Amino acid sequence: MRLDISYDGRDFAGWARQKDLRTVQGDLERVLSQILRARVSITCAGRTDAGVHARGQVAHLDVDLPEWDPYFDASRINRALPDDVRVWTVTQAPPGFDARFSALWRRYSYRVSDDPSGPDPLVRHMSMPWFRRLDLDLMNEAGQGLVGEHEFTAFCKYRERATSIREIAHLRWERELSGAAVLHIQADAFCRSMVRSIVGSLLPVGDGRKSVDWPAEVLAGRARTPWVAVMPAYPLVLEEVGYPPDHELEARQAITRTMRSAGTAVVSD
Repeated sequence: MRLDISYDGRDFAGWARQKDLRTVQGDLERVLSQILRARVSITCAGRTDAGVHARGQVAHLDVDLPEWDPYFDASRINRALPDDVRVWTVTQAPPGFDARFSALWRRYSYRVSDDPSGPDPLVRHMSMPWFRRLDLDLMNEAGQGLVGEHEFTAFCKYRERATSIREIAHLRWERELSGAAVLHIQADAFCRSMVRSIVGSLLPVGDGRKSVDWPAEVLAGRARTPWVAVMPAYPLVLEEVGYPPDHELEARQAITRTMRSAGTAVVSD
């Protein structure tokens, strides 16, 4: 089954199940196990960190049902869930579907308020204050040096036996009507802290403290540097996950389950 999910990440210690901590996966598995009267495990498209929100998270679970139960629907799940997480749809997934390994891309947003007075109090939990005016044209120019397939070690938290090769397809800052600066970034996958580190490299360009070439220079260094701050998690939102047509799902899994080397396709999130 495929589940389309949204959540407010403020009170969660991330997506992944953790002992003695509240997580999105933990809450969902508890409720689903109660409804199905069997222990279940769910897999998501992208494991978000503590404090990160999702508008378009996707997950799947495997259940042994003789036939589709129309009573097993989103409304029944949501009545048992806390208010900060919602399952919008529950559908029978096509053959070969895997929420994580079938995904083609993930799209995130990151919101920054550069108003000297700070963000609107009503949205402060999703908009980071930056008390210097930002030039989005400069930030977009700098961001183009990160687009494409690269080794993103300089922007990722180290994980043993994990690759940091990723392909960014789209990176652009835009102004909302509210005046907030919003980054929209899409890639085949993201390694841990990647988006927040990229934001940390682009903000000093936008306020004039670094040149437009600096983020690309950091990338080329292939090493973490203390000069790039990892920005807070709370303005980050997983907006959407993209999948291929049903007949290509199994082929996509085969590609993403292969450990990547330079020039190959996505492996993980």
